[in-house]
Amino acid sequence: MAPRPQERYTHDDVERMIKDIISRLYHIMVQTSGYDTGGRPTKDVLANEIKALSSSLSQLTISVSPSPESLNQPPTSGSGPSSNPAPAMLPSIPRDLIEYIENSRNPDIYTREFVELARRWNQIMRGKLNAFSTFTDELADAITSAMPELAGDVQRILAATSSAPPGGGAESGPLRSTSGNANGNGIGNGTV
Repeated sequence: MAPRPQERYTHDDVERMIKDIISRLYHIMVQTSGYDTGGRPTKDVLANEIKALSSSLSQLTISVSPSPESLNQPPTSGSGPSSNPAPAMLPSIPRDLIEYIENSRNPDIYTREFVELARRWNQIMRGKLNAFSTFTDELADAITSAMPELAGDVQRILAATSSAPPGGGAESGPLRSTSGNANGNGIGNGTV
């Protein structure tokens, strides 16, 4: 079966190709276990099996790789024979995961460590964002209490730099709330 790049292979075709590759690998294993260093027939059979394996691997690679034409064409919609969806790209596997598996380690452990690392960095970033938000509110409090004439400018700057929607109920901070700050001194009680 010669590879034809224009042909769309079905799941069953690809599965059959993979089974063929596994079968060829098994035959190579049998040939190498019974390899006779002096015997000519064993050497020829093994060489033929390796060539057949190479051919099967090439055919599989061509069958699952998208053609260059399909990558440049926009996907078509519809359900007729003219609508050939572009073949899906193979998933990208992180090199770290491949090395992890090559070192005989469990990929589930890699996934767990990756999730824990991502969660740790998310917590660090959340802490930094909360600290920056608290600093912004405290700075706004200090500027407003030291220079009351700038209170309008401070409110405008806080509204422009706030990630919360202006006028929304989710706003927090001493100058944005109506309940005063944590010290209860009335700064930021909405009457600025």
